[in-house]
Amino acid sequence: MGEHPAALGITVTHEPTGALRIAVVHSFYSSRQPSGENVVVELQVEALRRAGHEVLLVDRSTDELEQAATYPLRAGLRAATGRGDSPLAEIEAHRPDVVHIHNLFPNLGRRWVERLKAPLVTTLHNYRPICPAGTLFRDGASCTLCPDSKSARPAVTHSCFKGSRAQTLPVAIGTRFAEDPLLRRADRIVTLHDNMLATYAHYGVPEDRLVTVPNFVPPRSERAGDRTDTWLFVGRLTYDKGIIELLTHWPADRELVVVGAGPQEDEARALAGDNVTFLGQLPGTEVSHLMASVRGLAFPSLWPEGLPTVYLEALAAGLPVIAWPQSIVGTLVARDRTGIVTAGDLPAELERADREFPSLGEHCREVYDRLYSEQAWVSAITDVYRSVVTSR
Repeated sequence: MGEHPAALGITVTHEPTGALRIAVVHSFYSSRQPSGENVVVELQVEALRRAGHEVLLVDRSTDELEQAATYPLRAGLRAATGRGDSPLAEIEAHRPDVVHIHNLFPNLGRRWVERLKAPLVTTLHNYRPICPAGTLFRDGASCTLCPDSKSARPAVTHSCFKGSRAQTLPVAIGTRFAEDPLLRRADRIVTLHDNMLATYAHYGVPEDRLVTVPNFVPPRSERAGDRTDTWLFVGRLTYDKGIIELLTHWPADRELVVVGAGPQEDEARALAGDNVTFLGQLPGTEVSHLMASVRGLAFPSLWPEGLPTVYLEALAAGLPVIAWPQSIVGTLVARDRTGIVTAGDLPAELERADREFPSLGEHCREVYDRLYSEQAWVSAITDVYRSVVTSR
């Protein structure tokens, strides 16, 4: 992960040079459930514009569309059939050199991509093309029943989408695995890390069209000061994000600050001792301030994840991470030596962190600059764009 496209076997050319006309397509998720994907798309559009490219954002907003009484029915039909709202006219009016699709679910159809003439790049932020829940995770463990059987029937049986069979059914009907119209049509398919790339290749997506380009987050303007012995958790308070797992094993003599909200908040508060402080949802500036002063970030996520922005923000802050091995963050922490991957003895590992983390800050920031900065992302994605433009 994080390698330049040329090193991953992609033929990269720097012709044609100069600015590109790019159409970025994204269906924005509801603001009721904070989405890192929404933030990432907005950051990337602005980064491309700063790099001199002419970018049109073609978007649909769940917040606006769900006001209609017929929205659930229409969204379900789009998910099941792939037919529905098409942005093709808006895209063609822009006359793009390349189209970059992030998310079409649930507010845009999928069939229109077959009529698109411009080169097409798509970024996979999750596993929805092969898993109706988008997570490859169920009941506290990894689950690949649907892609293994090439049938989404297990997802309906287990109510995998929003805990409802009725809501899962249209998503399951529309699951086409490697034959998804967008995956079939895309000239290049961007994954966020190499584990995700390998998973999609395993389930039939041609590996020669897959490439890893990690997301980025803006650099921190606030410099880290003297760090306390307090630890930080940032994320939704859900089972898959690991908050219950974390609090079950958190030692009583360690201070922990929890930032976030979610359906398991009451359960989390009941588990927590006086050494755990709940701050709820906070603005990014306040989270950045906390990251500048704590000992480390606890990342107990139990599912594979895409590429969590909170991990990238921690590296930008020079903040080491203690991660659980099930998540991609555990893999990255082990690979890049940006913290500790827990082996199950959390108190002992926190003591080890006391010794090792103070000297890791500069290294964490170097990893951020090399792999997860705006400059690194713009360079890598521009080479991907130019490779598909030239091949066409």
